[in-house]
Amino acid sequence: MNFFNILAEPVGVSHYLLVGAVLFTAGVVCMVIKRNALGVLMGIELVLNGANINFIAFGSPVLRGESTVSIGLDGQAIALFVILLAAAEAAVALAITLNFYNNHATVDVDRAEDLKG
Repeated sequence: MNFFNILAEPVGVSHYLLVGAVLFTAGVVCMVIKRNALGVLMGIELVLNGANINFIAFGSPVLRGESTVSIGLDGQAIALFVILLAAAEAAVALAITLNFYNNHATVDVDRAEDLKG
């Protein structure tokens, strides 16, 4: 199967899974490469958004069809909880980052040696 064959098909679940995988991979790469705390936070958000797209794609009626039974947890409900978790995580992480910047005048994660317990 050629990769470009997926571009010629009508939009389906596999397209959403591909976009979710690309976002997830970009987020992991961003978390590994960035030395800046804000860049790491952006990578975490990309990972969570990629997972959200996959949850919604897996919960779509196109994938389930008419004959299969849902387990009661739709992808949209799980994605809503992930969005709430991401908002709380971003608020707490940004507060920690601003506090670290006030104490050390940098947001470089390699300079956080004194935070080790």
